[in-house]
Amino acid sequence: MSKYYLNYLDELESEAIFILREVWAQFENPVILFSGGKDSILVTHLAKKAFYPSKIPFPLMHVDTGHNFPETIEFRDDLIESLGAKLIVGSVQESIDNGRVAEEKGKNATRNALQITTLLDAIEANKVDCAIGGGRRDEEKARAKERFFSHRNDFGEWDPKNQRPELWNLLNGKHYEGEHFRAFPISNWTEMDVWNYIKRENISIPSLYFAHEREVVFRNNSWIPVSEYLKLEKGEKIEKKKIRFRTLGDITITGGIESDADTLDKIADEVSTMRKTERGDRSDDKRSETAMEDRKKQGYF
Repeated sequence: MSKYYLNYLDELESEAIFILREVWAQFENPVILFSGGKDSILVTHLAKKAFYPSKIPFPLMHVDTGHNFPETIEFRDDLIESLGAKLIVGSVQESIDNGRVAEEKGKNATRNALQITTLLDAIEANKVDCAIGGGRRDEEKARAKERFFSHRNDFGEWDPKNQRPELWNLLNGKHYEGEHFRAFPISNWTEMDVWNYIKRENISIPSLYFAHEREVVFRNNSWIPVSEYLKLEKGEKIEKKKIRFRTLGDITITGGIESDADTLDKIADEVSTMRKTERGDRSDDKRSETAMEDRKKQGYF
């Protein structure tokens, strides 16, 4: 009898599909948190494989800052239509209009932190008991502390020092009413794994990930894309550069990198030589040494 071997991408895929099926088995009302970035696209692809030939059995939830890359929204809508999936949108603009949050002011004002209230409101309004995210341990030290199933209390808060043990492949989603979990099926993936898998599976991604000419401003050691939300500061000038983005978020905080990588092969080659972390051009993570962990404790993604 011949032996059956899995390569490392097959093993990561198998682990992620197991976690997605555990979510469906243990929770009553899960959603996939969908940002339009490569990681949430990957999780959605894995969910499609996990439940094939049926459709993905839970909705996708997008927290819309109102300051999006137009390409991201176009990609999101096309994907939802092709999947025949339900989309839930939480709007930061509505949270501002309703007085739930106040728009930041000042030089580096963003809507990044405001997403926390919108996300938690959407989770409560839709009675979500598990929000599946595309977070990976190699992205950022706070995300490295997350378990596959991470508990959130009645206020949506995370306590990294008080998580439930995950022994072998036992995942514990037990929670009281009002609490919820976050699930991270691709925690063990690296940025390189993601690109290799996207290439292997021929998964569609937004054009923003490929090098292209764009008007940008150099600010805080990153190339920030020009948009209607960007206010030029004294001494700043708009330049046209060939860049691409390693992560996608709110257009006001997502910095690009100069690059000639306009194909998946070139992106994989580029990533393999990089020393800077994937989120090194995100201004939201530059606010303090513990910026991500502080936000996550409050309920951030």
